[in-house]
Amino acid sequence: MPYAPDSRAFYDADSHIMELPNFLKDYADPAIRDDIYSVSYSASLVTDDEVAVIMDNGGKHSDAHVAEQIALGDDLIAKSKEIQALGAFNSADRITALDMLGFKKQLVFATHSVVQPFHPSSKTDPKLRYGAARAHNRHMADFCSVDSRLMGVGVVPLDTPELAIAELEWALENNMEAIWVPHRAPIGHSPGHVDLEPFWAMLAESNTPFVMHVGGSPLQSLKSWSNNGRAPVKDWMGGGENVRTKDAALMHQPPETFVSMMVFDGVFARHPKLKGAAVELGAGWVPEMLRRLDSISRIYSRVDESVRFDRKPSEQLSEQMGFTPFPHEDVGRLIKDSNPDLYLFSSDYPHVEGGRDPIAKFEGVLEGFGEQEKTAFYSENFLRLFPEARV
Repeated sequence: MPYAPDSRAFYDADSHIMELPNFLKDYADPAIRDDIYSVSYSASLVTDDEVAVIMDNGGKHSDAHVAEQIALGDDLIAKSKEIQALGAFNSADRITALDMLGFKKQLVFATHSVVQPFHPSSKTDPKLRYGAARAHNRHMADFCSVDSRLMGVGVVPLDTPELAIAELEWALENNMEAIWVPHRAPIGHSPGHVDLEPFWAMLAESNTPFVMHVGGSPLQSLKSWSNNGRAPVKDWMGGGENVRTKDAALMHQPPETFVSMMVFDGVFARHPKLKGAAVELGAGWVPEMLRRLDSISRIYSRVDESVRFDRKPSEQLSEQMGFTPFPHEDVGRLIKDSNPDLYLFSSDYPHVEGGRDPIAKFEGVLEGFGEQEKTAFYSENFLRLFPEARV
């Protein structure tokens, strides 16, 4: 029996590849290959020794290790984690893992290979920024080509609009099913800038959602906020390089800012077919954002014609966006505080942040809700964004 009960359909809005060091280089154009970053695990739970063992074995897990992972059965999601997970970087093994998990479909994100395409520095050479994006998208397309349940997420930085549009065209032609954009301001302009209008129009007309995800904007809070003259604190996993306490308090601000600017630049209003999702960025901030945007639109529309919308911001986002709550967030409370159309199930496989039993976590806070609300969370809200994914 798979992990996900067959009594309902589960569509997973978040899973990952754990890239090997050559993930980008092997798929980069030869002319820039030497300048493309090798994927690094220096600031993660994965050790250099683990990576070295895999690379010494030809870039794959040993047959014995794969057999051990398969033997976990229903405990796969609880115990198969990070680079040691079944299907972490091998697409054939990922098919087996997906059989064991039982999800109908899952979005597949990169983990560490977006640093070069997404880096916020204005000094980054656009040729390398978009060359790294192309290398990522080629590899993602290759990885997900083996099984229609794997929905590849391409990456497209928005900093140079004409290059962003060209990369989007390539990604769509090569079967990327969602496009990950950084949730920081593009360098020098808003995401709703007129030069990016063809980008959003192309996504809308192709029925391809854009997605935001942790890693699409600098994670740590400003160093000044953390300099209190005391010893540095550990991150939530006991290390020092991931989400620390103050980071967790602030990490909703960049995606909330991005979504707010998209609304007030009229992107959702002009493109009602445009869909999007905020993934692994939490959802506790969403109900208050909806109220705030509605209030600002109502008040400022008296003098600002640009925010006189036919649909309130909350209606635009409820119809056109989805948000994945963290396993520790009470999605039942969020539904009551907003509406059941906004939230998406996700496993985060094989990252440890996804927890040992995400379905049980969510079921615990959805106790007392009817089948309609649960079905919306586990499948129908996903399928509203990705209607062609229905099986």
